[in-house]
This record gives sequence, structure tokens and C-alpha cells, in this order.
Amino acid sequence: MATIAFKAAGVPHAFRDKERLRRWLMGVARDHGHSINELTYVLLSDAELLEYNQRYLGHDEYTDVITFDGQTGTGVSGDIRENARTFGVSAQHELRRVMVHGLLHLLGHRDKSKAQRDAMRAQEDHYLARL
Repeated sequence: MATIAFKAAGVPHAFRDKERLRRWLMGVARDHGHSINELTYVLLSDAELLEYNQRYLGHDEYTDVITFDGQTGTGVSGDIRENARTFGVSAQHELRRVMVHGLLHLLGHRDKSKAQRDAMRAQEDHYLARL
């Protein structure tokens, strides 16, 4: 049975319609020939996100998403407010993009090169349209 958890300290109602989000995420995984065992989404402050980057990845920079892939569980975290403003979309829309972006990483998609970023963006757009 899939366990998909949502944690957003200090951000009430960040994850709206959790059951719909769970069905959507399980559909994304199913489309890639996978199922979800355990998946946790955690929203962090900028300072906390930077600390995670430094501690776990050795990066002294901000990122939007950090994906941890574990044998029995995964966690995805991201900061969406600035991106929502930058791209002129709602915070909910950008949150969902961050969610599917992290899941796509767990499903094997990469975004290091421009071609990979473009392909991942197309996948994100496809799944956002389905939601």
C-alpha cells in the first residue's frame, strides 16, 4: 500500500486535496512502470533548505528541490514562493510542479543538460495538465 505524506511546518493548507494529489502521483509512477512504496513531501524555509544542501549534498547554494532516494522511502523538498512569482503562476501550481519534478527524479529523469531540462519540463507540463 502506498504511503504518501505531506509536511508543511508553518504553511497551513499548503497541500490541498491530499487524496487527489496522492492519486495523481501514483498515476505518474504507474505511467513509468513503477509504484510508490513511501513518499514524503516536506516544505522547508530557505534557511533549512540551504542547510540540507550543505549537510547532505555539499552545496553552498539554494535549490528548488532536493530529492533523497532511499530503499524504503523518499523525501522531496522545495521552495515554491519565489518561483511562483518569477513564472507568474499561483503558489499551488508551482507546488505541484515541484512535487512532480521530484517524483520524476525518483523515476530516473535527470536535468543536468539543457536537453534533459527541456525533456523534464515537458513531462512536468504533461502531468500538470492531467491533474
